[in-house]
Amino acid sequence: MTNENGIYIGKGQTDIFLSPALANRHGLIAGATGTGKTVTLQILSEGFSDIGVPVFMADVKGDLAGISMPGNTHPKLEERARNIGMQDYSYRGFPVVFWDLFGEQGHPIRTTVSDMGPLLLSRLLDLNDTQEGVMNIAFKLADDEGLLLLDFKDLRSMINFVGQNAKELTTKYGNVSPASIGAIQRRLLVLEQQGGENFFGEPALDLNDLMRTDSSGRGYINILAADQLMMNPKLYSTFLLWLLAELFEQLPEVGDPEKPKLVFFFDEAHLLFDDAPKALVDKVEQVVRLIRSKGVGVYFVTQNPMDVPNDVLGQLGNRVQHGLRAFTPRDKKAVKAAADTFRANPDFDASDVITRLGVGHALVSTLEKKGVPGIVQETTIRPPSSRMGPITTAERQTKLAGPMQGRYDKPVDRLSAHELLLERAKKKALETERLEQQAEKDKLEKKSTARKSNRQGVGETMLKSLVRSIGSRLGTKIVRGLLGSLLK
Repeated sequence: MTNENGIYIGKGQTDIFLSPALANRHGLIAGATGTGKTVTLQILSEGFSDIGVPVFMADVKGDLAGISMPGNTHPKLEERARNIGMQDYSYRGFPVVFWDLFGEQGHPIRTTVSDMGPLLLSRLLDLNDTQEGVMNIAFKLADDEGLLLLDFKDLRSMINFVGQNAKELTTKYGNVSPASIGAIQRRLLVLEQQGGENFFGEPALDLNDLMRTDSSGRGYINILAADQLMMNPKLYSTFLLWLLAELFEQLPEVGDPEKPKLVFFFDEAHLLFDDAPKALVDKVEQVVRLIRSKGVGVYFVTQNPMDVPNDVLGQLGNRVQHGLRAFTPRDKKAVKAAADTFRANPDFDASDVITRLGVGHALVSTLEKKGVPGIVQETTIRPPSSRMGPITTAERQTKLAGPMQGRYDKPVDRLSAHELLLERAKKKALETERLEQQAEKDKLEKKSTARKSNRQGVGETMLKSLVRSIGSRLGTKIVRGLLGSLLK
């Protein structure tokens, strides 16, 4: 539900709206499991779609796919709509594109190894600093040699090539130890067994395909099937971070538009920051701070606001805080931290309200004119118009026959590092074989020449001996003749 005030979120002391012009100032949706975060994510997606803003989000539990279908008649939802004054509440579906890194529940979504880059790959493979250095050498060498790193086998072949030529590369690029090569190859093997190799290759995702609208002007809601992907949290978080970084790198500056070009929901956001090195956290903070000028709004969805580093948390202006349970000292600290981030409401104590919020209720504060945070209000979240819950396989198949049909479904394997290095290896093997054969031939010829030379030496010796013998007899006869004539 939208009107001139913006996207309708729910009813507090007043109606609560999210202003499209301030939606690129980012946001946070937090709360314990089962308190209603998914519904909040759903109604915000519906609102953005209605005003022509595309959305990207991950479906971690498989229950966001229902956005594509009209909601089922439900008395409680209709009662809630009446209680908060939604006179035009109705059930309807929204335009959706399904994506899946594994290509099973949606269109395949891929990037190239080069686009991922050594930093994110090292994060994905959980490499230490030394191993990350070797990864950087592999990328630099590929650039210098004009070798395209597109798919998983390109990366593996490049790492092999670095290992095989470590001695020659050390002077120019730095030390490459066999232990580091072995560790990287083992990590690649694990990633391959987990299906991660499906993520690398072509055709690579065109970001423009995430920012489409349908014929009626509604923004497409891009839903990434992440139930299987969540079995590898590093791949999940690295993929979403890569996508965020690509949006930042490729989109032009637009300042503060009337509405975002894209809204990006980062569910299970704590996975992005778990054990992340400071350099990576700094990069996330930089992207979050600057990407709003590209017209992209980023909304982190997590259980506890403390899961998000303070420097990132400070960039999130629009906040929806569902209930938190204060059973432990850490929980109590989280409740206080969440309450302190809101602009205080004199009518209640936010830290007290957070612990007793029911399902479908939240503390909400959105940015007002000039980006000033609104006073926090205890809010009844509006019911969604689309279906709450999963869809059937048959329903999903009908939605796959959409604008992306056939565009990404068939992989393309063009000439790249793997093929070129394989060709080099073959040429080198043939050249080595040729040189070995030539050496063997030269060796045989040398032996043959030596034998011939030996035979000629024996003949010459015999001939010289014969000549000397004949010469000796003739000389004797001549002397005798001379002497004989003299004696006579």
